Amino acid sequence: MRITVFGAAGNTGSRIVAEALARGHEVTAVVRDSARFLQLPAGASPRVGDAADVNDVVQLGAGQDVVIGATRPPAGSEGELAAVAEALLTGLAGSGARLLVVGGAGSLTVPGSDCTLVVDDPTYVLPAWRDIALACNDQLAVFRGGNDSGGVDWVYLSPPAILEPGERTGSYRLGADELLVDAAGNSAISMEDFAVALLDEIETPSRHRTRFTVGY
Repeated sequence: MRITVFGAAGNTGSRIVAEALARGHEVTAVVRDSARFLQLPAGASPRVGDAADVNDVVQLGAGQDVVIGATRPPAGSEGELAAVAEALLTGLAGSGARLLVVGGAGSLTVPGSDCTLVVDDPTYVLPAWRDIALACNDQLAVFRGGNDSGGVDWVYLSPPAILEPGERTGSYRLGADELLVDAAGNSAISMEDFAVALLDEIETPSRHRTRFTVGY
């Protein structure tokens, strides 16, 4: 498949690029600064572009089978996430490309609660993380807002509470709108296995215009 990844040099994006390349896909790795080309996995086709720029999305999504949004704004610019969501939907309208988005966990519900959102539970979202968690909720709201003008086939993947570098085991559990926790109450997955789950959904599509989550 021909896959474009926005945010390709980020912690999660770079692992998605590496996983896609390992599976034999043709990957266009997009970053906002060419200085980050050296951080991209070998084998990717580096390009400069901005997922918040509709023209860049149109150009870099043209002829692609899949576009992945894996961007994360710096502190203080969290509002960019909703703008990026709008640009991706607008730029890919009519392109035929499937859109997969690396989202946040804040909009998931806490297991065993009365529909309490993860963003409102300090057990999972510390005060320092709340702004980005709320921004991710706004991001998901854009996709759920009914923008079907171009019929974009989007999927939003929420991580568990902890998403960090680790080991690629190839194993994970799937969920829908509730945070996944293990027997000890931990909610985590490695970025490597998160990438595995994302590529599995790309290669064997089973979700359309919806959100799902993963965890151990």
